Amino acid sequence: MLNEFFARYPVFTLEELNQFLGAKGAVNRSTRSSLLTYYKSQGRLLQVRRGLFAVVPLGSNPETFPVDPYLLTGKMTNDAVLAYHTALEFYGKAYSAYERFYYVSEKRSLPVTFRTYEFLCVLVPKALRVKSKKSFAVNQAERAGVPIKVTSLERTLVDVLDRPNLGGSWEEIWRSLEAVEFFNLDLVVDYALLLGNATTIAKVGFFLSQHREALMVEEVHLRALKGSRPKKIHYMSRPSKTPGRFMSEWNLIVPIEIVERSWAEVA
Repeated sequence: MLNEFFARYPVFTLEELNQFLGAKGAVNRSTRSSLLTYYKSQGRLLQVRRGLFAVVPLGSNPETFPVDPYLLTGKMTNDAVLAYHTALEFYGKAYSAYERFYYVSEKRSLPVTFRTYEFLCVLVPKALRVKSKKSFAVNQAERAGVPIKVTSLERTLVDVLDRPNLGGSWEEIWRSLEAVEFFNLDLVVDYALLLGNATTIAKVGFFLSQHREALMVEEVHLRALKGSRPKKIHYMSRPSKTPGRFMSEWNLIVPIEIVERSWAEVA
C-alpha cells in the first residue's frame, strides 16, 4: 500500500504520511500504526527520531543502507533550514566533511543521533524573529526529488562569521568561503545589517576587504558596513588571549592566523 509513498518520500514525517493516507481515505490512527509496525518489521523503515522515518529499498540491508543526512536534517522539524557548515557542505563548498549537521528552526529541539551522524538545532537568530524575517535569504532546494530549505551562500557567509563555532575552525571557515566563486554582495550586506551585531558586521567587512579583488567588492559595500562597525575595539575571536592584529578600518582585533592566512604556508 505504501510503495507509491515510499518512492516519493525516501525520508518522511508522520505528517506527510497522514496526508498521503488521508488522500487515500485511510486516516485511522490504528491503521497508520499497523502499517508502520509492519514495514519496520520487514526492514523497510528506519525510525530516526519520533515522527521521522527513512525508507530502505527492497533488497537492501537496513543496518547498512546509506541514508541521506541532508534529507534527515531538512526533516528534523517542519520549518528546518540547513545552515552554517551544513549549508556549505550542501553546496559543495565546505573544505572538510563533518558528521555533525546543523539546522535552524523556531522550535527548540534536543540533539538527535543516528548512526554516526549528529543533528543539532540552532534557534533562528533573535533579530530575524523580532523583525519577522526568519526566512530572509533562505533558498528552496531539492534532494532526491524531495524539497528542503537551505540558507543561501550569502546568508551562510554571514552566519558562520557570526557564530564561528558552527562553522569549524577559522581555517575551515576561510577555506570554505574562499571556495565560493561569487556572492551577491548586496544581499551579504543587507543580511549582516539585518542581524545588527556590530562585531559580526566588522567580521564581514574584514572578510570582504581581504577578498576585495577576488569577490569584486566595491567601496559602496564596505561603506555600508563601516557605518555600523563597533565604536570600541572588539575581538574577532574569543578568548582574547589569541594573538591578534588590530584592524583600524573595522575596529577589530583579528587573529594572526587569519590576517596572514598561515595555513596557506603549509598547504
